[in-house]
Amino acid sequence: MNLPPVEATAAAAITRSFHAISGEVLELLYQHRVLSTQQLHVLLTPPEKRPARPVYLRRQLGELHRAGLVERIRAKGPGGRGRLQSQPFLWFLTEAGAESVEEAGELPPRPYRVTPEAVAGARQAHTLGVNEVGIAFVEWARRLGHECGPLDWTPEVANRIRDGQRRFEDDHVISDAVLNYVHVERGGRRTMLSFFVEFDRATMTSARLAAKLEAYGRLYEYVPQSADRARRTSNATRPAWMYNYPVFPRVLVVLDAAPPKAGEPDRRAQRLAARTEDLYARAGADVRLSRLKGDINIGVTTLQQLQEHGPLAPIFTPLLRGTPTARPAPTDLYLASK
Repeated sequence: MNLPPVEATAAAAITRSFHAISGEVLELLYQHRVLSTQQLHVLLTPPEKRPARPVYLRRQLGELHRAGLVERIRAKGPGGRGRLQSQPFLWFLTEAGAESVEEAGELPPRPYRVTPEAVAGARQAHTLGVNEVGIAFVEWARRLGHECGPLDWTPEVANRIRDGQRRFEDDHVISDAVLNYVHVERGGRRTMLSFFVEFDRATMTSARLAAKLEAYGRLYEYVPQSADRARRTSNATRPAWMYNYPVFPRVLVVLDAAPPKAGEPDRRAQRLAARTEDLYARAGADVRLSRLKGDINIGVTTLQQLQEHGPLAPIFTPLLRGTPTARPAPTDLYLASK
């Protein structure tokens, strides 16, 4: 049946919109590996155009699922198997979906492939939490007129911190994400900010988290050494991070904790405050970080504060300033460099 010209034009516009947003969905899942339906909805839809329920997005996800480009599983949640159907879907690319993104050539290729077993594994909540950190930056950039888009953070970025051939985890610091943000002032002045993001759900000891922060000190000072000293160039004294970043990114630690079980008091705020105290003490006691306190910025906040107040609010406790008896007040990460 042939449609009237006006209806045909409208149908063509809907088709174009469908394909455009489907392409964005594939790109987001390729870069961020796993996203919930709601996370996709927030990233793809500005607040003023956001309906109460992402019906249109769900229809597109269904089409991509039937086409064999995306897969889904139910998220883990409290209540056991009996409540599984009440949990949201988590979406990730199939092999065909990943290949379609790589063929388009719009994103840097990444070697990993996501499997249902990996999505359902122990790091599911951590992966979704890192997404929430990135989404908070995107949401606040939209509100403040700054620039930080859905593709402006990259999860699990590894940087070498020493020469040799040990375990990969011993030779590299693996950031939960590297995030870029452009602060735009009223006069149009632009300040480009970058962050090494560490998301902590209070599931590891504070000592292990502090060791991760100490590794950023190693990264700042690490200069690759050529095995052939006769061929060593003047760049041999240049730290490795300078090849990837114009300035050393700020280190952002975002704390979160699982909600209490039914009937238990909510002590999350006290737990995260104590964790911040522990990190401050451990970072201040580290000789390397203390020596680099004028070169490295490390700030700690909670996911709740970041979501409610934004990255330009005084919500970050600086770890390498002040003394244990005169700790500085929380600040924002933009002013922390001044």
